[in-house]
Amino acid sequence: MLEKLSSSLKKTTDKIANAIFLDKNLVDSIVKELQRALIEADVNVSLVLEITKEIKQAALDERIKGIEKKEHIIKLLHDKLIQILGKNREIKLEKQNTFLFVGLYGQGKTTTISKIASHYAKRGSKVCALGLDVHRPAAPDQLKQLCDKLNIQCFIDKNEKDPKKIYSKFKDQLKDYNLILIDSAGRDALSPELIQEIKDISKLTKPSETFLVMAADIGQSAKKQAQAFKDSCNITGVIITRMDSTAKAGGALTACAEVKAPVIFLGVGEKPSDLETFDPESFLSRLLGMGDLKALMEKIHSVINKDQIEKTQRALESGKFTLRDLQTQLDSMESFSFDKIMDLVPGLGKVKDKIPQNQLETQQEKTKKWKHAINSMTKEEIENPEILEKQTSRMQRIARGSGTTVSEIRTLLKQYKMLKDMISSQSQISEKGLDQKTMMKFAKKYARKIKF
Repeated sequence: MLEKLSSSLKKTTDKIANAIFLDKNLVDSIVKELQRALIEADVNVSLVLEITKEIKQAALDERIKGIEKKEHIIKLLHDKLIQILGKNREIKLEKQNTFLFVGLYGQGKTTTISKIASHYAKRGSKVCALGLDVHRPAAPDQLKQLCDKLNIQCFIDKNEKDPKKIYSKFKDQLKDYNLILIDSAGRDALSPELIQEIKDISKLTKPSETFLVMAADIGQSAKKQAQAFKDSCNITGVIITRMDSTAKAGGALTACAEVKAPVIFLGVGEKPSDLETFDPESFLSRLLGMGDLKALMEKIHSVINKDQIEKTQRALESGKFTLRDLQTQLDSMESFSFDKIMDLVPGLGKVKDKIPQNQLETQQEKTKKWKHAINSMTKEEIENPEILEKQTSRMQRIARGSGTTVSEIRTLLKQYKMLKDMISSQSQISEKGLDQKTMMKFAKKYARKIKF
């Protein structure tokens, strides 16, 4: 996700931080590199020139001296980037909520609805979907299939071509749910007919939120689209899809901020768990290689349901976090890729590029072996892993039975201890908040311990 921009921002901040003197030549090279990176990410050229002009002026300002100047420039860069990413807007659910999804064809609207359904269902909401796209023949079936995979109730009527009648048919059943997700029709372009249909559905369903879904790869045209939907359909937020498959996402993100249409969620892949809440501060932190613990916790919530999390927390509170609990976490985390996780863990984003891709893949294979090893253990060994370190013969038996080595089992035990400690530290993070100081302290403690 915006890898080139992320790499350039890391290099820029490192150059500033490590420079002995900020002379004109160094400042010019930093500004040019920053301009190139932002323009390649499709950020509006006038915005790029405005940012870099202010950074250059600050860097050459003789009134600011020494280390203060470096800190001032890095803070200025940070503040300007936050400004063009827009303000954070958090969605808070009430007792009854209706989300209406609008957008043009091919932007990923139906798939996004299934991700949102999974997102809130994992957090304890009673969710259903309603298909009111009567123009695209495959739309009702696609919505139903996606929801069925997630055990989400989906209401559709493939024979009815009037969205008002479909809504009336299911209106009473919808009252049983506290979150209703409505799929509306799309078009190839924002036409008067589409605007009128969205207005009619909105008047009928009275949505608490109306989300525009659009793809990140549309770049600069995102501004025109976001503005048009905001003016005509009163959208309350934007969901940007395909963030993982384009280097041009900067255009879509900054365009939404320009027209004051806040970005709420990002689609970062095909799986139901590949959805992230957009927070400008956290997003920029990740781009700068400083991690994003908030998104990491969200990813954990997206694959582990609320009951599992509470069970794990109770186990930790009672001091009974076992290898079976670890195995449950490994099963749940199979849908994660290690390179994405590294972007989210403070301190690991900057070293990710130095780790060969085959080593990240090897790490995923290693976790599979750990699961086999746990399955070869006795109940006593699973519940009290400490006894394995005292009796090497037990590790030898487990290694033979699981097709692993004693060395791999020792690594498993080390990772188990670290994970137990990390999860215990979550309470400390929650109390202090996810500020940069806490994140970096967390990084220093654990980044050195993670082996590849």
